[in-house]
Amino acid sequence: MLMDTGYLSNGADGVFGSGTAGAVKRFQADHGLDVDGVVGPQTMAALSEASGRPIPDEADYGSGQRSIVMDATAYTAEDPGNSGYTASGQRLQRGMVSVDPSVIPLGTRLYIEGYGYAVAEDTGGSIVGNRIDLAMDSTNEALNFGRRSVVVYVL
Repeated sequence: MLMDTGYLSNGADGVFGSGTAGAVKRFQADHGLDVDGVVGPQTMAALSEASGRPIPDEADYGSGQRSIVMDATAYTAEDPGNSGYTASGQRLQRGMVSVDPSVIPLGTRLYIEGYGYAVAEDTGGSIVGNRIDLAMDSTNEALNFGRRSVVVYVL
């Protein structure tokens, strides 16, 4: 939608990085929205209207899902103190996330806006409550992701 409205001209790579965040902020400023860089319901509705594209619905993510706004960070298998394996015994790779199992059970399939499809495969000492840690391919990608709010769809 950002490309359709001319706010993202270098293409989309599926990562909500600094370029996308800047495009979202410019769009928000131009459309009288709170400029926070987060694509929440109001920003999504405005993007949908401006681009003429429908907002993805339940059919796009699977039926019966619930959504949770979570505080997201990113990590890699190479991070200091990380064994490179998840709590469920899998080699850590993109598409795996760390969650609080009391909020999202391990093994749960997810769709995370700005990240894509994932599976809850890991836990972490600081991942408590509505926090999620997203596995990235590189340390640079994880650092560029930073910390932000994301909408997580439980599939």
